[in-house]
Amino acid sequence: MPDVSVIVPARDAQRSLGRTLDALDAQQFHGSFEVLVVDDGSQDATAQLAEARGVRVLRHERCQGPGAARNGGAAAAAGGAFAFTDADCEPAPGWLAAAWEALDNADIVLGPVAPAHPPGPLDRTVWVAACSGLFETANLVVRREVFERAGGFPAGLAGLESAHNFGEDALFGWTAVRGGARVVFEPRALVLHEVMPRGARAFIAERRRLGLFPLLVREIPELRGSFLQGRCFLNRRTARFDLAAAGLLGALVLQRRWPLLALLPYASAVRDDARMSGRRAAAVRIAADCVGAAALARGSAAYRSLVI
Repeated sequence: MPDVSVIVPARDAQRSLGRTLDALDAQQFHGSFEVLVVDDGSQDATAQLAEARGVRVLRHERCQGPGAARNGGAAAAAGGAFAFTDADCEPAPGWLAAAWEALDNADIVLGPVAPAHPPGPLDRTVWVAACSGLFETANLVVRREVFERAGGFPAGLAGLESAHNFGEDALFGWTAVRGGARVVFEPRALVLHEVMPRGARAFIAERRRLGLFPLLVREIPELRGSFLQGRCFLNRRTARFDLAAAGLLGALVLQRRWPLLALLPYASAVRDDARMSGRRAAAVRIAADCVGAAALARGSAAYRSLVI
C-alpha cells in the first residue's frame, strides 16, 4: 500500500497536465506514492496523455466538477493519505516530502502556491502565502481517515448550479476542522501554479463570481475571523473601494468637499496600479472593482450575509 495517493482532477488539461506529471516524477520523496488522474469529462486527449505516462486514470463520462473528481480519486486510492493538486500546477521537488513530514503533527497540511513565472497585470493565477481558511486544493494533503470522516468534498454551495464549482474545498476543510482535525501550514511544501493570459473582458467578468462569497461566509461564519478583513470586507482593496464610494456619496449628499478625503486610500492604490502596470490595466481594475462591488452587494442582499 502506498503511503500517499496524489489525486489530480483534470478537465481538458492536455496542454498543462504533462508538466504536472513531470513535477510529480521529480518528487524527492523517500516513501511510496501513487498518482491518480481523474479525467472529468474531457473533450481533448487528457486521459490518453495520462495513460501514456503510466499513471492510474479514472474517467468520468461527463463533467461532474472538481469536488466530485477528487472524491472519485479518493474512493479509488490506496494510500493512507491523500495529496491534492491540480492539472495546472507543478509541485516543487520537495513538496510531498515536506507535507508528509508535517503530517506527523497534523491531519491536514496546506502549503504555499505561487505563480510559475511573473504574471501580467490581468493574467489569471493563484497565490497562497498563508493559511487563509479557504483550504485551496491546489496544495492540500489530508489523512485518509480525516477525509472520510468529513465526507469528502461537497458539490458546491447549497446546491446552487452557479456555485457548483465554488467553495467545495473550504466547505470540506471547515467540516474537518469542526470534527477536530488539526491543520498546519508548511512553507516548504511549495506548489507552482500556471499563469494564464487573460484579457480585460475576462478579467472584469470574473468579478461577478464574488457575489457567491456572502453565501460562502453564511455557510462558514468562521471565515469572518480567518479570511475577511474587519469581519465584513472581502479584502483590503474592496475596503478601500467601499470607503471611496462612501466618501463620494457623502460629498454629494452633504454638498461638502471633506468627505472626498475618503477617496485617498483607493486613489493611492489606483496610482500604484498605473505606475506598475500602466494606465490601461489600472482602468480595467477600476471597472473590475465596480463589477465586484455590485456583485458583493447583490450577494449580500440575496443571502442576508454582509460581505462587501
